Amino acid sequence: MADWDIRKLHILRTLREKGTVTATAEALHMTPSAVSQQLTNLSKQLGVELLQAHGRRVRLTDAARLVLRHAEAVFEQLERADAELAAHLRGEAGEVRVGAFSTAVPALVVPAVTALRATRPGIAVRVREAEAQEAYELLAAGEVDLALSLAAQAPSAVDPRFTRVPLLADPLDVALPCDHPLARAERPRLADLAAEPWIFGASGPWSDITRGACEAAGFRPHQAHAAAGWPAILAMVGAGMGVALVPRMAAVPRDGVAMRELRADRPVRHVVAAVRRGAEEGTAVGRVLDALRTSAASRPGGSQAAPADG
Repeated sequence: MADWDIRKLHILRTLREKGTVTATAEALHMTPSAVSQQLTNLSKQLGVELLQAHGRRVRLTDAARLVLRHAEAVFEQLERADAELAAHLRGEAGEVRVGAFSTAVPALVVPAVTALRATRPGIAVRVREAEAQEAYELLAAGEVDLALSLAAQAPSAVDPRFTRVPLLADPLDVALPCDHPLARAERPRLADLAAEPWIFGASGPWSDITRGACEAAGFRPHQAHAAAGWPAILAMVGAGMGVALVPRMAAVPRDGVAMRELRADRPVRHVVAAVRRGAEEGTAVGRVLDALRTSAASRPGGSQAAPADG
């Protein structure tokens, strides 16, 4: 196979455009002898004559024109590669893999991806649903570039591997059966529900959040039923089996369920993003983070950012 030297092909291409060795040398900031030497070497590498003497000038052979015809496709592809690389370095192109917990996907990630399609079409976002612990394991292993979780589940703010980015303070509303005495109350207090049967997870972060919020309100919740998924929790609330705290990001209208905003001291859960340290600076990851911030800020009742230290 012939040895195709891009630099020498560029010299040959410039000779075709300029017409003389002297003009080619001036255009490329070379000496005429260096131009001649490089083209002689290219001719040897390809095994064909590239130039013919034509009076005091030279002209390209048919073989040289054939070589350049194919080389143009190479030059075009290299130009595209340069443009894509420059766009990547500016954070306008690239692939970003996002790991996010279930309720964050429709509430934050999907709006961010939709916005990026319009403003940064060169950025491709791949989404992987993953609970917090798995998301950070994937982040540490390099299998995702950005992880979303609750602040309480995120790595420590002093972990040197990651940079944590506050996104959202997501309010917790109370889900009540529609026939509950407080179903039409204007911003009830959490303490008003101390005697109610409660529905929340048997263990894990949501169990901790519910218990912590109720204890901060002055009571320990009686867990009547345990469920981890919001459809199951809301179905039981709608059937009159108990009440539940529901993050506003997860709330969807459901027959038989009344969602009520708690008073000013209502509990919140803090949502944060994390990236490998340094990855957020001037790259496609930074663009995705900006889109997530905008998505978080646009949510009703959700403009308050989470504290960086969780």
